[in-house]
Amino acid sequence: MKKKYDIVKQEIKSSILDGTFQPLQKISSESELMKQFGVSRHTVRAAIGELVNEGWLYREQGAGTFCADRKMDHRLTSGGKQKNIAIITTFISDYIFPSIIRGAESYLSRHGYNVSLFSTNNDHENEKRILERILSEPFDGVIVEPTKSATSNPNINYYLNIERQNIPYIMINAYYEELEPLSITMNDEKGGYIQAEHLIQLGHTNIVGFFKTDDLQGAKRMKGFIKAHRNYGIPINPNGIVTYNTSEKATKPLEALAKFLSLDREVRPSAVVCYNDELAISLLDVLREKNIRVPEDLSLVGFDNSFMGKLTEVKLSTIDHPQSKMGETAAEIIVDLLKEKHGQQKKSAGKENRQSIIFEPKLIVRNSTKSLIQTKQEPDNPVLST
Repeated sequence: MKKKYDIVKQEIKSSILDGTFQPLQKISSESELMKQFGVSRHTVRAAIGELVNEGWLYREQGAGTFCADRKMDHRLTSGGKQKNIAIITTFISDYIFPSIIRGAESYLSRHGYNVSLFSTNNDHENEKRILERILSEPFDGVIVEPTKSATSNPNINYYLNIERQNIPYIMINAYYEELEPLSITMNDEKGGYIQAEHLIQLGHTNIVGFFKTDDLQGAKRMKGFIKAHRNYGIPINPNGIVTYNTSEKATKPLEALAKFLSLDREVRPSAVVCYNDELAISLLDVLREKNIRVPEDLSLVGFDNSFMGKLTEVKLSTIDHPQSKMGETAAEIIVDLLKEKHGQQKKSAGKENRQSIIFEPKLIVRNSTKSLIQTKQEPDNPVLST
């Protein structure tokens, strides 16, 4: 269990890191802190004393305690000897993330940067701890995949403080709309459209879509799915869209698919659109248990063109994702921003003018989708006209 002064110390430190206390600003008095945390004066003084010793605060006799200007602390500057970039992703070792990270890390290493990897596990509290570490240590730039990008983010102040400290950052896969940051993303809405369009053009009209909607990618892919149905005049079953969040991804979609498969054949879906290949692979396990063949009995479309979709017995039709190229492009932009910051390169475009990059989706057709359109049969004994 943490000691009381550790809790007070961490809360004061968090208020510095999220920008509540600005450099040279006077912090709350001892009496105010005692009331805020419900602790003794001795506890408050112990917490402040450690923060003073660590360079977070300084005291002025008769005036109070102030937030230190950390930019002046030589312990936080690399002095040109080391160049450090932080890469934050929702996950590190899973799915397509290793490919994205390799693309970025390879480029950064070639340009003399040390890379530190962090994973939020798509959890805001983890993101907060990572951002506090980045603001506490000498990082030159940040490449970040937002956490639960479709939901309200409680850590926006940390990103604003990163901006105040003039640390360049770029977001990948998604972005926080409040910040309007430089970003490198897929055209996820168009990708979701293409997934549904592919199946509609194959004659499927009863299509189920599974979308993880606490991430912006899933919300946009669902929008494309709906738009394709509208454009082709195909009504969507109100129960034909299944949404789930990160904590539900291993259970809710599988349970929902099992229910769909228990329906009579006449009303059972003939095709499924998946948020990503990872989900498609999980759904294949349910289909095997139910003796449902892909694509003979049900067509399946993934997203991301991951290695997983190529290794299964059913090779997935999917939407291509740039993966390594996305990571490399993010690294290239961060390096350019740092060169501009340090005057090593002409600043041709500031943040307000530099353009974010959107990769366009491309359908990759393999053998997990099947046409329902019957080809016109020629008569057995055609009559030849003369």
